[in-house]
Amino acid sequence: MSENKAPADLAIRSLCVYCGSRDGARPVYREAAAALGDAIARAGVRLVYGGARVGLMGVVADAALAAGGDVYGVIPRSMTDRELAHTGLTELNVVETMHQRKLAMIEAADGFIAMPGGFGTLEELFEVLTWHQLGWHDKPCGLLDVDGFYGPLANCIAHMQDEGFLSAVHAQRLQRAPDADALLAMMGVTARA
Repeated sequence: MSENKAPADLAIRSLCVYCGSRDGARPVYREAAAALGDAIARAGVRLVYGGARVGLMGVVADAALAAGGDVYGVIPRSMTDRELAHTGLTELNVVETMHQRKLAMIEAADGFIAMPGGFGTLEELFEVLTWHQLGWHDKPCGLLDVDGFYGPLANCIAHMQDEGFLSAVHAQRLQRAPDADALLAMMGVTARA
């Protein structure tokens, strides 16, 4: 995994955050989600996310909104009741399918960050990494490694590389940092003065 900065010519105007629709077992996850939402808004970058008001998804959106940020959510119609769609966003796009949701989020973002989450978070992250590997985009991808949450995944990715299933170039594409400000800086995003 890389600690390199994003290419200087890549302007980050919007960041897609993938994270859990649950809070997780420890308060550190909610704290990190709030810090990330705040940092994204302070940088003047639009937050793109899954459109829910619950779990880490709701925390990151609420923090960005509280800091005066622009927040774009995308949620499938079938999940508006189950995931409790956030009605206070700058913009909420209700789509018909999960595939439409993921595509709308990918198209709206200049970069991607995965926070702690479950299967859905990993599925979304690996899709954008795969699309990069295929040459379909050149947007930065990062892991917000809250309290070492993604250490086992980093080990798995290193193992895939060691076993010849993943090139070093693609493994290094995924940047990783323990806090929001450090990860955003690695991706070429800094807070405005």
